[in-house]
Amino acid sequence: MSHVTYTKSMLDFYHQFAQVLERENPVLATVIASKGSVPREIGAKMLILSNGEILQTIGGGAGEAKVIREAIIVSATGRKRAIAIDLSGEEGICGGSMEIWLERWCGEQAIALIEKILTSLSAREAITLVTPFDEGSPYLLPSPPQPVPTNAFIETLEPQPTLLIIGAGHVGCQLAKIGHLIGFEVIVQDDRPEWANRENYPQVARILPETIDIALQHLGAFPSLYITLVTRGYQLDSQALEILLKLQPTPQYIGMIGSRKRVLEVFRSLEKTGISKSQLQSIRAPIGLDLGALTPQEIAVSIASELILTRRGGTGRPLSSL
Repeated sequence: MSHVTYTKSMLDFYHQFAQVLERENPVLATVIASKGSVPREIGAKMLILSNGEILQTIGGGAGEAKVIREAIIVSATGRKRAIAIDLSGEEGICGGSMEIWLERWCGEQAIALIEKILTSLSAREAITLVTPFDEGSPYLLPSPPQPVPTNAFIETLEPQPTLLIIGAGHVGCQLAKIGHLIGFEVIVQDDRPEWANRENYPQVARILPETIDIALQHLGAFPSLYITLVTRGYQLDSQALEILLKLQPTPQYIGMIGSRKRVLEVFRSLEKTGISKSQLQSIRAPIGLDLGALTPQEIAVSIASELILTRRGGTGRPLSSL
């Protein structure tokens, strides 16, 4: 059985891809088409190493095992190819089908391409990767774009979304753990050093120890920003929201913790500053999905569930009811 290494973001994946390329020539498996119910989305990737280890997954089970077997052949021959995975048979629980592209990556050209991908994603820039199905190696589409071949898989690699947690209390601590786990770059703001520190938040990218007004002024622009307010008081919520609702580009998500009474109190104070009702309607408050959550850990799961729903789409309903 292959050992699986999971990564938390596309940036993490390509960092590990670069490390692998320094010592061997792995095979990259990419989902290029799908039909019906399948375990992974188009563009999902898995790296197959020479020792049988895999990095990421395209869904597991018999279908993934077939991909690994075929990847060993591609590794030996260097001949890239597409394979079909039927998930409707006896071994296929999902019922759909996928097409997987297998290609061996090797040499200085591949290393240089990975470095360009890492540079762009680290700078929070989206890029377009072209994988020709005939002759030629993968490459990045230049800007301005040039004509691309029709016989190719073309995908946009998005930078890691950012989760700004305002408030470093009990819920914020648990939310940072889950946010990092589900692929967000996490930033925490709180002016209390006894709460906002590396001991409590070892996984975050940045800690902003200033007051909310100063911290948000120096935050900078993010192409995909999700903001959660889990502060210790509604005055801090009002102060933060007055700034957040003016951010450009507009954040993908703004959510605020608190009872309905607290939410109404904050909204009334914001309306007095000239913020419109339509602006206030964009705030998810009270924050999270209705899971009946009580503990900080459960509340963090509730919030993270709403973050995933916003990012990926969905109904929030039980899958058994669909």
